Amino acid sequence: MSFFAILMALLIEQARPLAHGNWVHAAVRTWLRWVVRVCDTGQRQHGWLVWSMAVLLPSALSLLLYWAAIWLVGWPLAMLLNVFLLYACLGFRQFSHHFTEVRDALQAGDEDLAREHLSRWQHLELQDLPKDELIRQVLESSVLAAHRHVFGVLSWFSILAAFGLGPAGAVFYRLSEFVQRYWPHLAQSLRQPVSDAACRAASQSWTYVDWLPARITAMCFAVVGSFEEAIDSWRQYDADPDSSNDGVIIAATSGAVNVRLGRVSTSGPSMPNPELGHLRSVVGLVWRTVVLWMVLLALLTLARLLG
Repeated sequence: MSFFAILMALLIEQARPLAHGNWVHAAVRTWLRWVVRVCDTGQRQHGWLVWSMAVLLPSALSLLLYWAAIWLVGWPLAMLLNVFLLYACLGFRQFSHHFTEVRDALQAGDEDLAREHLSRWQHLELQDLPKDELIRQVLESSVLAAHRHVFGVLSWFSILAAFGLGPAGAVFYRLSEFVQRYWPHLAQSLRQPVSDAACRAASQSWTYVDWLPARITAMCFAVVGSFEEAIDSWRQYDADPDSSNDGVIIAATSGAVNVRLGRVSTSGPSMPNPELGHLRSVVGLVWRTVVLWMVLLALLTLARLLG
């Protein structure tokens, strides 16, 4: 069931670009603001309670709906629920149009326009950024966005679905990722007060939630790219005591497509600086990883049916 649900969700998401982005994000933002307004007292011991209300409660609700669908109707309704929630959680089109805008501007030789598009995408000031640094940031932002919007969702969905927990993994990952970005944004923009305890709980939980998916994505990039170079870059980076989940993905990408990314110390001396052609390489890397995921899930589904 997982393979068919993911396939249908991806096909619908590709056929209807950005169609679900507005209403899904609006609903999630409304929920997160309500949780903060009602539950966030600002006390340290309540930070994890606020995070649990924001993330674990909707995840548990999705699981109860899945079990109810199976019990009341059967697997057809459960399949539709899986497809709907995956469609809401996946987001290829949530980042690909930003990447396309920057790439097209670079290909047209308009670096100022490319900086403007990237600045709007990442909400950063990028004036006078050199071209190779501009391309580097586009490459890193793209693979991290692909991981967070696609591969991380697929990882948690597949893991929990294997234990009969339906779409709860996809909902859990998507909310965990969004809350650690949205609450600090609310606090910084002064639109609504969010306590440091809640923001800290969201950030710490995201580190744990994304630990395994980040390494699954890094391994997939290694398999579909230059395996030895990707593993070597990953191993060098992981030896750093300040390593992070995002850094693991960037290090694996650096070796997989043979380009200098992340901290210089994690890239081999023979690796070239980012160039325009590497944008095409990263696009190919992401799509090959999607194919790899679908092949693995198809094989697992076939083995389960035959078994």
